[in-house]
Amino acid sequence: MRVDQYLWCVRIFKSRSMATNACKKGQVMILDKAVKPSREVLPLDLVKVRKDQIWRNLEVIALPNSRVGAKLVGLYCVEKISSEDLERNQLQQLVGHAKRDQGTGRPTKKERRELDNLSEDNAREDEI
Repeated sequence: MRVDQYLWCVRIFKSRSMATNACKKGQVMILDKAVKPSREVLPLDLVKVRKDQIWRNLEVIALPNSRVGAKLVGLYCVEKISSEDLERNQLQQLVGHAKRDQGTGRPTKKERRELDNLSEDNAREDEI
């Protein structure tokens, strides 16, 4: 089975084209080498996938015939996350980022001051 098809089948990516693009960008590795989307995946291969700024290590157990349900993903791969990556992910979730709705444009001067004050307040709380 192709690596892009496998990653789509085990629900790492929402679409096969997203998996293909990740392979082309070098975000998918097998045996620490970047792979093309057409690379064959075999059972017991270790696949590293960079998604959401985290390298996820997957061990291929079996190859599915088609896309599987979320409950059945564990039959086809085992995910191994290092403790460093797990901690980094938790820290990223704790850090508050000011998010704006898409299409609202750049913040006005007043909104920018409010965002700066908010971030300064958070920094002061961390020092205490």
